[in-house]
Amino acid sequence: MDQVECVVVGAGVVGLAIARKLALQGLEVMVLEAADAIGTGTSSRNSEVIHAGLYYPTGSLKARLCVAGRQQLYAYAQERGVEHRRCGKLLVATADEQREGLRSIYDRALSNGVTDLQWLDRAQAQVMEPALECVAALFSPSTGIIDSHGLMLSLQGDLENAGGLVALNSALAHASIAQGAIDLVAIDGTRLRTRLLINAAGLRAPQLARQFAGLDPVHVPEPRFAKGNYFTLSGKAPFSHLIYPVPEAAGLGVHLTLDLGGQAKFGPDVQWVDSADDLVVDPRRGDAFYAEVRKYWPALPDGALVPGYAGIRPKIHGPGEPAPDFCIQGPQDHGIAGLVNLFGIESPGLTSSLAIADHVAELLGQGG
Repeated sequence: MDQVECVVVGAGVVGLAIARKLALQGLEVMVLEAADAIGTGTSSRNSEVIHAGLYYPTGSLKARLCVAGRQQLYAYAQERGVEHRRCGKLLVATADEQREGLRSIYDRALSNGVTDLQWLDRAQAQVMEPALECVAALFSPSTGIIDSHGLMLSLQGDLENAGGLVALNSALAHASIAQGAIDLVAIDGTRLRTRLLINAAGLRAPQLARQFAGLDPVHVPEPRFAKGNYFTLSGKAPFSHLIYPVPEAAGLGVHLTLDLGGQAKFGPDVQWVDSADDLVVDPRRGDAFYAEVRKYWPALPDGALVPGYAGIRPKIHGPGEPAPDFCIQGPQDHGIAGLVNLFGIESPGLTSSLAIADHVAELLGQGG
């Protein structure tokens, strides 16, 4: 049986960031990826937004890792030449009753260490974005966008330069806890023994963890899938900043984001589904998009929204339930030396990825 010091399952942005971190710490690292390319899951179907860290409960992993990760991500992208833009975001109240929601977000952001938010009245917001309709807004200059695939290619390059390896078409079937080691069996029958195993399989992480012999199932949450549909704008958008409404249940509302080429897209909405493979956008959902978007952009023309793409959020809670924190379980949680499971790594996972990597390294005693 071949032996490798550390195995990371999943070559999305979080898995690659963790693998890079551990390889730079001097460990021998192999990444097992079920697909035929890196970053084909959740990492390929998100908004590519660098979040500031406004919304998350103070002291939570989401808050701490988002704020730290955002700072790390901007620095990393600048250093490595990963395309990005600190375009800023307007968080808008479109009715007077939403002002209190803005105030709550402002107060929480301050508690989370986000100190650069700016209050805008309607006139000030329209100076920045003349097509915008709102009664008040918060401007977040630290919010931005990034080429997520370019980021993942850079992380992979760092990993490989440090001696690490990404093995594609290498789905893990199951693992068993041995004395001082973890034995792995891939779908194709390949066997490996490792000292450290990190389950960063995203949507499949709970399903995979249930195949770990020796791990008490009580530590594995039930996966739930919240589909987010995006519609793209045909024509040029009259906005240069991201526009977010006050958040709704289970998501951040139907917001307007821009890609690095200036293309505008709207979404994601929240559609609870039974399968992680349900990725077809139903054009009929666009009807609700028009109503939501026109709350802050009344001039949105009829017929301007085109079905774009959909992604699946790896939830570990169901409809109507409060959103839990990132679930990152180390040996102190489940009692298995060398094992870390990552569950429910949805937004702000991309923003937090480098900080998540630091956190996982610390759980394994590999910090620094």
